[in-house]
Amino acid sequence: MNYTEFIYENRRWLAGGFLLTLASCFGQTFFISLFAGELRATFDLSHGELGGLYTAATLLSALTLVWLGKTADWVHIPVLGAIVLGVFAAACLAMASAGSMFVLLAAMFLLRLMGQGMLGHIAMTAMGRWFSAYRGRAVGVSSLGYSAGEAVLPFVTVLLIGAIGWRQVWLAAACVLLLAALPAIYILFRVPRTPTSKPAVGMARYDNRRGAEDWTRKQVLVDPVFYGLLPATLGPPFISTGIFFHQVHLMDEKGWDISTFPAVFPFFAASTVITSLASGWAIDRWNSVVLLPVFLLPLGLGAFLLGITATSAIAGLFMVLLGVTIGTGQTMSGSIWPELYGTTHLGAIRALMAAVMVFGTALAPGIVGWLVDVGVGMETQMLFMAGYTVAASGFLWYVMRVIQTARPPEAAAA
Repeated sequence: MNYTEFIYENRRWLAGGFLLTLASCFGQTFFISLFAGELRATFDLSHGELGGLYTAATLLSALTLVWLGKTADWVHIPVLGAIVLGVFAAACLAMASAGSMFVLLAAMFLLRLMGQGMLGHIAMTAMGRWFSAYRGRAVGVSSLGYSAGEAVLPFVTVLLIGAIGWRQVWLAAACVLLLAALPAIYILFRVPRTPTSKPAVGMARYDNRRGAEDWTRKQVLVDPVFYGLLPATLGPPFISTGIFFHQVHLMDEKGWDISTFPAVFPFFAASTVITSLASGWAIDRWNSVVLLPVFLLPLGLGAFLLGITATSAIAGLFMVLLGVTIGTGQTMSGSIWPELYGTTHLGAIRALMAAVMVFGTALAPGIVGWLVDVGVGMETQMLFMAGYTVAASGFLWYVMRVIQTARPPEAAAA
């Protein structure tokens, strides 16, 4: 089945996944960071202080997600999606009216938990559970919502902040979530899908080694492979969040115009779209595991070039390379967990790794901001980030080899 046929036959579920990931963009770092200048001015915060506040909110959301993410295993997906979207809209309203640090912290916490955390988690859990043979393509298509938001929102948001003010932009976001996203997603997901095909050969061999029973979260927590995959889970969100959250300072440091990064987000979005679709096909043809040793390398090259190059033209190339890693990583994150551990407890298992990912995004703003405050420039930090991706890729090659000889969980761990 080609992509066109696949999308047409499964349009309602893929559209629901797409809208969930698109709606989540209001809680993603690339969107919230566009308000960094206004937030620092309004609340009289330094780069490090705002980064620390954002880190605290995101850490709290990561801890909460470990518990809340399990609800995707027992709450009907459209009902859970509607509840999360309602709370997410309330968080946008809180941002629009924030007059104190406490309200700002609470709003950021809910934006990160419901937006970056739960909406993407619901979408990927639904695709992982409802699709089998074409799971990679389903995840890839649903992930395009991230790319659509990344292509359109930064430039539009910068214009709207200048035209109507930053608080009114958050009010508009709440209206979009309540009046458009919530009813549409509920209707599209109202009828769940049942997988009708078996996994491809490349995926089935890992399913067979998992044993007759799907893994529980307790079993996953004693599996060394789970911890071996942490570099793949932590690296991209930490690096991308650190750069996006402090993009204004990075542009100032390099002497670039304030619109440089927002203007090249379409390059990032286009690269992510192409890579998401291509990696989805590759995962369905083989499996997610074979991509582990290579998917971080484009990000490493991009960070290295961003660290050593002064011209603003490098911003577009960096966004393309970042998109390759993010697009592949997004598709892998929706496919690798059901490949390795099954779908029965997928919500609980994905919640663990989603929390790890959110934890990575929590650390980045505070650490990068603190380093900026103590005199370590963004360019120097880019070089360290590039070095991490190379080291992590070598380690993930070893993890891939371990997975290829993995055995089912021990009964004692049940």
